[in-house]
Amino acid sequence: MSYTVVIPARYGSSRLPGKPLLEIAGRPMVQHVWEQACRSTAGQVVIATDDDRILRAAENFGARACMTSPDHPSGTDRLQQVARELGMDDEHIVVNVQGDEPLIPPAVIDQVAGNLAANPAAGIATLREEISTIEELVNPNAVKVVSNEQGMALYFSRATIPWPRDAFAERQEAMPGAGHWYRHIGIYAYRCAFLHQYVTWQPAPLEQLECLEQLRALYNAVGIHVATACETVPGGVDTEADLEAVRRFFAA
Repeated sequence: MSYTVVIPARYGSSRLPGKPLLEIAGRPMVQHVWEQACRSTAGQVVIATDDDRILRAAENFGARACMTSPDHPSGTDRLQQVARELGMDDEHIVVNVQGDEPLIPPAVIDQVAGNLAANPAAGIATLREEISTIEELVNPNAVKVVSNEQGMALYFSRATIPWPRDAFAERQEAMPGAGHWYRHIGIYAYRCAFLHQYVTWQPAPLEQLECLEQLRALYNAVGIHVATACETVPGGVDTEADLEAVRRFFAA
């Protein structure tokens, strides 16, 4: 199986401006992400950016990079432009690895690509991990996912789904059990045919309510395969505190 990793790397960030170029252990963050992706079995790894500074940095450390439109509303739109400009065929698989995940395990990149290849009825594949604390279960920033027996997503939500009616009727301050609640991990594998469809669709009502891009696919009847990640996936860098934590990790 041959597939491509695309790393969307946007310069603008409200909390961490220039985030892809912030230094970690002497190298820009996006270089760490690229190096992890290069340790997967992907046939090629491409950085997709909207900024000359990121483009030059990527070329300086030897990455293949594409300049994409600054007007894209999402990373998925940026991936579609790369797939189109590089002439990828409709069945080719593209894995979206976020440009702020310098600790992404290569094994999960291979896993999500392999899962999509093994499930021809799906247009997308993604991953999950079990929720083990009540704090994460009720946190709207931790996106929950519910799947069917075949591993296809039924719904994604910021709400607590499924809702443990009887357990929460008695007490809502502790985990009501295990094996029912999963946090969505934001790594995706797409077929290029889906990417070309996606950019023609208007944002879906559910997507706008929850602010979850993947709901546009479900709204348009595209199957999303979900599996438990084969390795723990460390969180990305969203805040200054996250950045300092990753810097301490590399320093150690």
